[in-house]
Amino acid sequence: MTAARLVPLLAGGLVVVLTVQLGNWQVGRALEKSAMQAKFESVAASQAVPLGLAPPAEWQSVELRGAWRTEGSILLDNRVHQGRVGYHVLSPLELAGGRGWVLVNRGWVAAGADRSRLPAIGAPPGEVTLSGRIRYPADDVFTLAKEPAPGRVWQVLDLVRYRDWADLPVAGFVVLQTGGPDDGLIRDWPRPDAGVDRHRGYALQWYSLAALAAGLTGWYAWNGLRRTKRDHHNAARRGA
Repeated sequence: MTAARLVPLLAGGLVVVLTVQLGNWQVGRALEKSAMQAKFESVAASQAVPLGLAPPAEWQSVELRGAWRTEGSILLDNRVHQGRVGYHVLSPLELAGGRGWVLVNRGWVAAGADRSRLPAIGAPPGEVTLSGRIRYPADDVFTLAKEPAPGRVWQVLDLVRYRDWADLPVAGFVVLQTGGPDDGLIRDWPRPDAGVDRHRGYALQWYSLAALAAGLTGWYAWNGLRRTKRDHHNAARRGA
């Protein structure tokens, strides 16, 4: 077989190897995400525990006691609930017994027709008891703005900037409030989707491409062998 006929075979084999490797990588990612999902299910199903001094696990259910400091509240903009645009209300909670500060995502509130008029941020006075789940915000927060807006409306949450803005040493996690005094906020938190099915779908696509490339490469090789045999046969007849 000539070099010109070998090049497509080598290219086809390379495509098969590459697509199989990509499919295997997606399968590996699906297994990792399945383990993450199982961990979430295990932690989420665990009983709520009082928030201690040790860093809690992601999604751990916790119970808190403390007092709100509403002057440190902010609104996270462009949060959607059932097709409506609104805000997430985040307020700092001073833990009872002087055990520090925690920033609590108290829930969702709808935005009004006039976006310049912000919803009122109130909170029950005195000591409150509430429950929630632990979330650790991403460290590499992406934002087009170099500095957060000077007001209470933020696009993304950056705990480092929030500590400077509010002058409060809040903990390095946020509590998604799930229970407590009724304050009119909606706390319908979606369960996290690890994307296992998406990775499996990608793996199937890569394996399908590998099968197609293998089939086309095999067909080309078989056709090339037939052509080579025919050329040899014709050359033998001319030589005779």
